Amino acid sequence: MEKKISARSEQNGKTTHRNTGSLVDVADRHFEAAHYQGVMAIYAHPSQGRAVKLSYEDRMVVDFVRCSYLGLDNHPDIVGGAVEAVRASGALHWSCARTRLNFADLGDLEESLSDLFAARVITYTTVLAANMSALPLVASGHLTGGPKPVMVFDRLAHATLAYHKGTIAEETRVETIAHNDLEALEQLCRQNEAVAFICDGVYSMGGSAPLAELRRLQEKYGLFLYIDDAHGVSLFGEHGEGFAKSQIGELGDRTIIAASLGKGFGASGGMLMLGTAHQEVLFRRFAVAHAFSASLNTAAIGAGLASARLHRTSELPRLQRALQEKIALLDALMPTSQRGAPLPIRTVQFGDELIAIGAARSLFQQGFYTSAIFFPTVSKGQAGLRICVTASHTDDQIRSLCAAVEKIKDEIVSVFE
Repeated sequence: MEKKISARSEQNGKTTHRNTGSLVDVADRHFEAAHYQGVMAIYAHPSQGRAVKLSYEDRMVVDFVRCSYLGLDNHPDIVGGAVEAVRASGALHWSCARTRLNFADLGDLEESLSDLFAARVITYTTVLAANMSALPLVASGHLTGGPKPVMVFDRLAHATLAYHKGTIAEETRVETIAHNDLEALEQLCRQNEAVAFICDGVYSMGGSAPLAELRRLQEKYGLFLYIDDAHGVSLFGEHGEGFAKSQIGELGDRTIIAASLGKGFGASGGMLMLGTAHQEVLFRRFAVAHAFSASLNTAAIGAGLASARLHRTSELPRLQRALQEKIALLDALMPTSQRGAPLPIRTVQFGDELIAIGAARSLFQQGFYTSAIFFPTVSKGQAGLRICVTASHTDDQIRSLCAAVEKIKDEIVSVFE
């Protein structure tokens, strides 16, 4: 029996890949509850480590929301690099397309990143802009030898990937398969001349792509891989090349990795790691965010150059080890479905959306800010908390958070017994 592959809807006889109206109708009341409980849209002043000072009341909270997994977002060298770049250039931003004029330092940054990650790197203002630029070009067939590939999305692919399904469907066929469903993916590879698979390297709600198995399908069928490794860069690899690149090695002409410069890397922006000169030329001429939008500003360029220098020092492996120690400590104190994975994202599932929001509110009152997650971030009925562990959390902060979460879970169990 063939597996059900695509999750699409019909509206007025037309296949659609988005239904924003329904999404808002279903999710808005939970967003309203989260805002009412004061656990969304928080404004705060930076402080040392993972603490922030709330702008509207005189107290500090320990942040388990930011994705600066190595704690580099307030590293003095990176902050200093941003400040110095603005001063040296005498400008923050040039308002013109990258096909016309670029800061010289941006060329230095892309050259430095290309050397660091052993790939051809192009930077973008965000990972969203990188994905928006790349996916239509993959769909065009120019990277798959001519035939337009069937664009297959993992069901849990990040919103900044899935958002583009409608646009891509104007180019070629789009399918969505269950999370990490290799059987369904191989079925599509057998049935079609060209297939591109779009997934995350490290998923934002925990877990990862089965890279070894995906490489097997690539070798067997010529599968094109487009991997968004925003949450994996800097955490893994000798030079911080990331979860995906450290396992894949040489990219070749059938793998592209998108990644963030603003999470583990500690700067700002996004990037694409490409494997061939042909791909680089194509992207520098036809990628939407390259041809019709501006580059990183000078502060982001300076921060990126400083972080790239740091990635070549002994501080990187020290921070990577520290992160793994913090993850192990949390796992020893609080079981989750991601327990034992070397990834820094943990989710605590409550199921009910209002209970999850209430749990986030209780933790916030105790001095811990965690993300209440609910549809559309996760599936309906799978609401909970997302906890981002970083190298700069203290052991006491992790112990105190875990104790508070376990107490909340015990209280919920006692209520429903």
